[in-house]
Amino acid sequence: MAVMAIILAGGESPALSILTALRSEAAVPFGGKYRIIDFSLSNCVNSGIYNVAVLTQYQPRSLNEHIGVGKPWDLDRSTGGVRLLQPFQRTKGERGVWQEGTADALRFNLDVIPDWVDDVLILAGDHIYKMDYAPLLKFHHERRADATLAVRGAPGFEAYRFGMLATDADGRVVAYEEKPRRTQSTLASMGIYVFRREVLVDCLTNEMGRSQRNLGGDVLPAIVDSRALYGYPFQGYWADVGTVQAYWEANMALLAETPALDLYDPEWVIHTRSEERPPAMIGPEARVEGNLLCDGCQVEGTVVRSIISPGAYVALGAVVRDAIVMNDTVVEAGAEVDRAILDKRVRIGQGTKLGFGDDNTPNRRWPERLNTGLTLVGKGAVIPPNMKIGRNVVICPHARATCFEDLEIPSGETVDD
Repeated sequence: MAVMAIILAGGESPALSILTALRSEAAVPFGGKYRIIDFSLSNCVNSGIYNVAVLTQYQPRSLNEHIGVGKPWDLDRSTGGVRLLQPFQRTKGERGVWQEGTADALRFNLDVIPDWVDDVLILAGDHIYKMDYAPLLKFHHERRADATLAVRGAPGFEAYRFGMLATDADGRVVAYEEKPRRTQSTLASMGIYVFRREVLVDCLTNEMGRSQRNLGGDVLPAIVDSRALYGYPFQGYWADVGTVQAYWEANMALLAETPALDLYDPEWVIHTRSEERPPAMIGPEARVEGNLLCDGCQVEGTVVRSIISPGAYVALGAVVRDAIVMNDTVVEAGAEVDRAILDKRVRIGQGTKLGFGDDNTPNRRWPERLNTGLTLVGKGAVIPPNMKIGRNVVICPHARATCFEDLEIPSGETVDD
């Protein structure tokens, strides 16, 4: 059976705050050296799928640069390989202008699916997981399914984040609700789908399908009764990192003594586009404890339970705790960083205390997104020396010294560029 994979990587992700201000969620760095989309791409090639399309829309530049022609994933091929599909305007008279959801994005690009493809594997570009798609496809074929969803158990309090479903003894889906506030279902859709090609085309182009925008919210509920829709149970590690807290927790989980996500498995390598960097350097007076330290980083101060990305620098006398420090960020001498995410090319001035104090006031502008004590510093921001910055603070990308009126920023505030 011929399979083509389509990775949906175009949506805006406001729940990730400033981490997606200048990039799509699929391009957000993860685990020091990776980007989130690396996991879906690596799962494809590790599963023997070398015909891949990536649908982009929101802030695609860094994602396009990262994937390029697909060489790190062995997807730079004359036949198959990876194709980056950019958004385009509809023809005159069609509803809307740009694609407005996952079903809409697929409908825009049905013409890239060759006639000889039997099944279309539809993936999200914003999940962290390792998965061999071969058993999923086997399950799909054995049941002669029209469409199959990968599913996993989920507690009731998380139902509002997922499509929730119920299945019969053979795995056929008998009920489906998209992100319900309350449900008795215990199975959640993982956003991983297999469709027979002709079924996908019909679902998206028939009279009812042409008005549907999203797979989960519109298409799946509409075909539960009319199509053979099955749920494939997946038992491995999987994380939806669509919120700041979920993203931080998934990164910190890599620091466990035996992490649930094994990045060192030689049988299932997560491939990425790597820059040529020298080895990590640990200074003679440095103290490091329970970290991930990437190529090219330099640590002369103290780093505890943190992820230090390529090219990052922690100066002598600086302290970094429970933090994610992205590429080429500098933490100057005497600075302290606690429970924070520092985007690329940030500079923390000498003596500055970031994540300061016990006040956990939620961010006033985004209280529902930032309320657990994490402070975010956007890409390219420069924080002056001797600042005191509280918790749940957001410092927007490219903020400069002129943006900081006082030497102290209380918890819950936002500094605009």
